[in-house]
Amino acid sequence: MSTEAARRRQPARLTATLDPHLSRWLWLVKWLLALPHVVILVFLWVAFVGASVAALFAILVTGRYPRPLFDFNTGVLRWSWRVAYYAYGALGTDRYPPFTLADVPDYPAHWEVTYPQQLSRGLVLVKWWLLAIPHYLVLCFLLGGIRVPWASGGLIGLLTLFVGIALAATGRYPLGIFDLVTGLHRWALRVAAYAALMTDVYPPFRLDQGGEEPERQP
Repeated sequence: MSTEAARRRQPARLTATLDPHLSRWLWLVKWLLALPHVVILVFLWVAFVGASVAALFAILVTGRYPRPLFDFNTGVLRWSWRVAYYAYGALGTDRYPPFTLADVPDYPAHWEVTYPQQLSRGLVLVKWWLLAIPHYLVLCFLLGGIRVPWASGGLIGLLTLFVGIALAATGRYPLGIFDLVTGLHRWALRVAAYAALMTDVYPPFRLDQGGEEPERQP
């Protein structure tokens, strides 16, 4: 990777591969199929908040994010993204999400955050609320409505509804909507990683659309 590419590379990275053949009607029952994941994610997100609070105090004292807590929180975001991609956050795959915090190389949705060797002790007190407020406002405007692991409100929910209608009518996923939906999720998860104190790199105010991160695109 070139020096310039490395400089621009985001520490929080979301990727997705659209399934070439999607069922026309499976999306109608994915709310039911995703329920086991939803139940587990409720408890995982409670633990996520607790781990983030514990990490805050650890960073204040040591300047480091405890690696077990970091890996756990990365896994919770990863699991949530896989379920959203399968269900009503994207409808991008018919392959059932795995029950694991770890990355699954052959699954079509991925989320990674580079572990920071050192974090600012001062920023940890303000970045999760004060510094992130502009992003919160933009994302509330763009996304709106409910935000749960298996479904989305606002713009993503509307776009996913269009996808379901298109699948039922044509059996094809509109590629323009795929690019936009993945871009919106990428923005939201970058902000989530920053607010969870997992990186000091401020999320860009940029809608990087498509299934690949910008540095991997031609």
